[in-house]
Amino acid sequence: MLRVGETAPNFSLFNAGMELVTLSQFKGKHNVVLFFYPKDGTPSCTQEAIEFSDLEDEFRRHHTIVFGVSRDDCIRHAQFRDTQGLAVDLLADEDGEVCKQFGVWKEVERDGAKKLAIARSTFVIDKRGVVRCAVEVNNPKGHAHEVLRLVKEFS
Repeated sequence: MLRVGETAPNFSLFNAGMELVTLSQFKGKHNVVLFFYPKDGTPSCTQEAIEFSDLEDEFRRHHTIVFGVSRDDCIRHAQFRDTQGLAVDLLADEDGEVCKQFGVWKEVERDGAKKLAIARSTFVIDKRGVVRCAVEVNNPKGHAHEVLRLVKEFS
């Protein structure tokens, strides 16, 4: 997993609207929050995405853009966004390369079986492209508020 103080790797992914988003396009302009989550539509992932969406205006006031990243495709992201009324942009990392770059593609144990999956994690990247926060998230409830508090500290 990337660590605080490291430079975030640049990447390009398509969003739910099938527009290409590149991390470097925000350098010098905005902080970026990337929250990696396992799957669109699951209860915990839905709760996390809704909480970040509810705080989107507050993040923007602090010059911060929020993106959710999973391995779901753009069409599934669009359905999830529309069904839940999400304001945050969802990025499709279908091949898992960005998950690997950020170190969130890990072996996990579920129901007694080991498999590779996204470890729910959040990164806050400042305007210079440096990771200011890197955390695995055990409980998504209230997590977006904690991330906003951290962003306020250095914005």
